[in-house]
Amino acid sequence: MKRKAWTTLIITLFLGVFLYYSYQQIQPEEIENAPDWLSLQDALVLAGEEESVNDKLILIDIYESGCRFCRQMEREVYPSESIRTLIDRSFHPVKVNGNSDEPVRYRGEEMTGRDFASLMGVTAFPYTVVMDADGNVIDNRRGYMGVSDLSRFLNQALRGQVNS
Repeated sequence: MKRKAWTTLIITLFLGVFLYYSYQQIQPEEIENAPDWLSLQDALVLAGEEESVNDKLILIDIYESGCRFCRQMEREVYPSESIRTLIDRSFHPVKVNGNSDEPVRYRGEEMTGRDFASLMGVTAFPYTVVMDADGNVIDNRRGYMGVSDLSRFLNQALRGQVNS
């Protein structure tokens, strides 16, 4: 009987250590040079106030906390100098956890992050959306984008805004 108890204890300890280190891997850490993320409601208000001044668009990063590629974009792509410069100059950045029950306010309606992601047509994470000041989707892209891909995507959205 003691052997069974010891075996159970060792397995439980092993699982506990494994779960602890796995959880540490998905915990957000302070990222240097990360964008100043806003809520969607705040970004829409700011974009509406500044609409005639500098026409900043809204960049929405819809992510999932356990997504490897979402974390990679957060740690490597968004903090890069060229992306930060582009975001700071032309966008109000927003992060939405697309697999959560956290409230998101969009066009006067409150919904969960999961419902917002569904409304945006998210089929996989990460999912990037660019909106105008009125909350109209200008462009969206599913999947991981490196620095050059995200830069090209954002510049294309900006050119599309100028042409419309």
